[in-house]
Amino acid sequence: MCFFHRSYPSQYKKEVAALTQEIIQIGLKEDYLSERSGGLFDRNCRHARAREIGERFFIIGGIPLMEEVIKKISKKCGKDSASHLEACWRSVGGVF
Repeated sequence: MCFFHRSYPSQYKKEVAALTQEIIQIGLKEDYLSERSGGLFDRNCRHARAREIGERFFIIGGIPLMEEVIKKISKKCGKDSASHLEACWRSVGGVF
């Protein structure tokens, strides 16, 4: 296993770190899914900003980066939050 390999180009390191912190805070404070749409949640009851972040992660590093972030969410926020984020990101990039 190579510890220096990243799933995204190094010029995005700061952006990925900032977005990762933001997505963690969303999970801790608001959750990624809701029972009702409106406000922070789109018509599919998914957190709108979390989906925007997922789309950016997909552009930067694709599925491997998104999977790395889900693992971090699992460690920081718990497995339930990680599964909620995975559901929130469903069809981001047309494939996740």
